[in-house]
Order: sequence, then structure tokens, then C-alpha cells
Amino acid sequence: MHKAGFVNIIGNPNVGKSTLMNAFIGEKLSIITSKAQTTRHRILGIVNGENFQAILSDTPGIIKPAYELQESMMDFVKSAFEDADVLVYMVEIGEKELKDEAFFKKITSSKIPVLLLLNKIDTSNQELLEEQAVLWQQKVPNAEFYPISALKGFNIQNVFNRIVELLPESPPFYPKDQLTDKPERFFVNEAIREKILLHYKKEIPYAVEVDTEEFFEEEKIIRMRSVIMVERETQKGIIIGHKGAALKRVGVEARKDLEKFFGKQVHLELYVKVNKNWRSNQRQLKRFGYNKN
Repeated sequence: MHKAGFVNIIGNPNVGKSTLMNAFIGEKLSIITSKAQTTRHRILGIVNGENFQAILSDTPGIIKPAYELQESMMDFVKSAFEDADVLVYMVEIGEKELKDEAFFKKITSSKIPVLLLLNKIDTSNQELLEEQAVLWQQKVPNAEFYPISALKGFNIQNVFNRIVELLPESPPFYPKDQLTDKPERFFVNEAIREKILLHYKKEIPYAVEVDTEEFFEEEKIIRMRSVIMVERETQKGIIIGHKGAALKRVGVEARKDLEKFFGKQVHLELYVKVNKNWRSNQRQLKRFGYNKN
């Protein structure tokens, strides 16, 4: 008997969905920073066992959209409800509610299995943990409850074992050696964007999109050319920094991560271009993969 199915992870921004996804997979597929809206796309990570295939889906954190890009991000979350065989709803210690009531109703009325994970328990004490456990089990009575620490790996294996038990009988959806549904260039873009989220403040990280225009793999080296898109000329100057120092730091740090990810030497060229108001432009959003469903 072989099992296979889609396991979709949802929750508010910053609850640790990407950390959980990476812990399940054993690879860094989703970028992680402390900033909200780090995840913009729906990213699939595939875990294969001898008799199962779990297709994990990391979605953007649930927010109230303020512009076209955020509308598209919430479309990815909606699609996660449509094809899920198991729904993982993640909350963190101290959290009281989901930012969108309609999504919350979908969770509490779900006909498919729901696992409610209370994350970051390593930052809590026993009394608060017990309070939160009671609160969330009352709020989502249809869910199985698990306290976890995605960062420290606590209870992760138990949750994953339960997920495998809940998967429906099915042949695999993807080849058994496939790790994700995204192409290599996507991970180049994300590695660069992660460094921008880490090193720049205020609006800059949210006004940025990365496009890898060239990706040539040779026997011992991969040569890449990526463009960082910003919305205004002033943002371009900030990204580049004094004598190009800020841009160089992004390039050096992204290259190190990419060498680890691809397992070979990487040559990365970075450029910065102004692409006015791309976050509100349907054509540009489509180009960057934020297609409306």
C-alpha cells in the first residue's frame, strides 16, 4: 500500500511555517527571516519514503491585502485549502486569533484532518503553555493538538509520523527523487531576497523582486546573472550602497548559501534596476509568477 497527498501549512505571518517545512524536509527550501511576508509564493517540498509521498506546501502568512501583490499572495493561501489532504494550522505562544475570519471558519469547518501546532514553546513556561493549549483546543475543536518547537526540533517527528498516517492511499504525484516543484532559478531569487530582507529596513525589502536572467551550469561551476528590481530610483541607491558595498554583501552571502544548496561553486553577478510600481502592475506580477488563479 502506497500513500500520497498534499499537506498544506497555513497561519499568520512569523509563526514559523517555513522553519517547520525545512525541518520536515531536511533541506532549506523556504527562506526564513523575522520580517512578515518573507514567503510570497506557495512552495512545495516533497518528502519521499518507501511507501509514502508527503507533498508539503508552505504558503504566505495570512494578512489583509493592501495592494495587488498581497492579493496574489492570499490567492496562494486560498489554493492551499482547495487541494489539501491534511491541513496544518500553525499558531505561536501568545497568539489569540487568525488575521482573517473567513480563513478561520474554513479551518474550523474543515472536513479533512486538521493538525493544530502550537509553535515556539521553547520560549514559554508550563503555565502559559497549558493556558494556550486549552484556548486553542476550544477554538479549533476539530483539530488534533500538538505543542512543538520547529526551531529546536521538538515533537516534529511525532507530527510528521501522524501526517503520514493521515495521507490517503495513492500512487506518488511526483518522481521519487524530486524535492520541490520550483525551478532552480526560483531558489536563486529567494536566496538573494532573503539577504535583502535581512540587511535592509523599512519599505525596501517589500519593494524588491529578484529575476535571475541567466543560469548556466557547467561541470564545476554555475554561472548566474540576477537583477534586483526596485520601484524607485532612491531605493536603487540604497540597495547598491556607498561604493557598492551593500550590494556586494548581498552577493557574497547569497553566493555562499547557493553553493551549499547546489553543492558546487557559484559565480553570481548582481544588478539593480528600477521597475516602477511593479507590486500593483498585473502584467509585472504575472511575469514574476504571482498569477491570479
